[in-house]
Amino acid sequence: MIKSKIINCLKKAIIRVYPRLDLRKSALEVFAPENERHGHYSTNVALKLAKALKKNPMEIAEDITKKLKAQNLKLFAEIEVAAPGFINFWLSEKYLTAGLKEILRKKQKFGQGQPKKQTIVIEYSSPNIAKPLGVHHLRSTIIGQALVNILRFAGYKAISLSFPGDWGTQFGLLIAGYKKWGSPEKIKNPPTGGPINEMLRLYVKFSQAAKKNPKLFEQGRKEFKKLEQGDKENRLLWKWFLDESLRNFERVYKLLGVKIENTIGESFYEPELKKLVQDALDRGIAKKGKDGSVVIPIPNSSTPEIIQKSDGATIYTTRELAAIRHRLKKWKADKILYVAANQQTFHLNQVFRSAELLGFAKSGQLGHIKFGMMLAAGGKKFATREGRLIPLEEVLEEATKRSFKIVQKLNPQLSKKEKGRVAKIVGIGAVKFFDLAQNRLSDIVFDWDKMLSLKGSSAPYIQYTYARLKSILRKAGGPQKTFNPSLLKNEHELVILNHLLHFPEIIEDSAIYYEPNRLAGYLLRLAEKANLFYETTPVLKAEPNLRNSRLALIEAAALIIKSGLKLLGIEAPEKM
Repeated sequence: MIKSKIINCLKKAIIRVYPRLDLRKSALEVFAPENERHGHYSTNVALKLAKALKKNPMEIAEDITKKLKAQNLKLFAEIEVAAPGFINFWLSEKYLTAGLKEILRKKQKFGQGQPKKQTIVIEYSSPNIAKPLGVHHLRSTIIGQALVNILRFAGYKAISLSFPGDWGTQFGLLIAGYKKWGSPEKIKNPPTGGPINEMLRLYVKFSQAAKKNPKLFEQGRKEFKKLEQGDKENRLLWKWFLDESLRNFERVYKLLGVKIENTIGESFYEPELKKLVQDALDRGIAKKGKDGSVVIPIPNSSTPEIIQKSDGATIYTTRELAAIRHRLKKWKADKILYVAANQQTFHLNQVFRSAELLGFAKSGQLGHIKFGMMLAAGGKKFATREGRLIPLEEVLEEATKRSFKIVQKLNPQLSKKEKGRVAKIVGIGAVKFFDLAQNRLSDIVFDWDKMLSLKGSSAPYIQYTYARLKSILRKAGGPQKTFNPSLLKNEHELVILNHLLHFPEIIEDSAIYYEPNRLAGYLLRLAEKANLFYETTPVLKAEPNLRNSRLALIEAAALIIKSGLKLLGIEAPEKM
């Protein structure tokens, strides 16, 4: 990786200039400037060393640069010092062109990290049973899947996991609602939508009725108690609701291009919860509250964590704690990451601390991958229609419809079937990229125009760039087997080459910081550079040797775009 090579060169130069300096206390940072005029890479190490050395950072930078140049490094074409103390590096043409050969040799494996011994469990999506996947599940689902893809590509063993809500009092309410108004025929053949929509209708109807008649809530609690105690009828109903829900989730996941290999619901842990609570009491980690509930006091927190209610019922936290113990044991996980909204921060902190106090997890083993809300136009929360959440499937269908018009305009010669296939790829890709391209901590406003723009920061823009590159390769009769990369000397060619070689570093950073937006931003910048090259540099009309070299550059750019989009869970259509 280029960055690590530059860091090693810097270390050698600094040691020669300042042999007594302890570099272990000074982290060496090398980064790619946004503007290539400031170098392919840059470092602010002189600014960081200035305080310790009590010297002017420009003077330090000059001294380090002299030693760097004395190393006669073939890696760099130029090294310069820039105020107030930066050292900027330009890679040599020889190194850049060697990189092009490496990309074309490794193809889809370029940028792939070495296998690492760390196992990371990632919990994401985790919808509630008997409710459709809604638009509010979108961020957790696609951020989680992108992280699984990126971490695996970076060399980690990543375990994908969903923890659906398939236990709790809400199932008592659903069962009570079904017994009061439901029927097998209505579940199997509901008036509108699939079985899951009928379950949601019954749940909403019963919940609204219970607000007017609180006795119905008691009826729902009784039905859940019967379920907990193993009542045969209630168990059969619950299993039916569960199976129908999982089928619905799997259909939407398939549409979204998401594959979660492990689904272990809350109910899996139900048999061991009482023992967990009693063990916590016996060890003095938990204690009984004044109302009879069982709580775990959290040091330096004014709020203890409840693990059993006063009526003896366990709660979501209890099941989460059992799940943590099970996951660490089952997969020998080094880390468990929870892809969950910012609003879950306090709750997850309490759960993590409780797990550490119980000895289930070590400090730092449990992490919260936070994300902001998905908001409707105008920055408002997504409104429900007629008491219903907005199904994610409806959003994806609308994206496909809108994309069909774009594909029709761009390439009317395609068959209707092919237009439909491409529209699906473009529409779903647009929804996913719109989310993944933004800082996951921020709230984002759902915007169809920005999402589907062919000129802005969007998946269709990148996909269209890829399709244009593939079109050139097709017209040329495919990639060329022989080429001379040393012929690539103009500014646009070298800029693309440099950018392509950053790909492994972007993968590594995206994995380390759990930020898919780093990869999304990289792909946008690559698409911009590729389009500028496409518009300013003749390829097919160039003389044969130069033509072949430029075609090799196009092939490399197309390979990286396709690989990067795939890691984000987005397809790259050959035609568009």
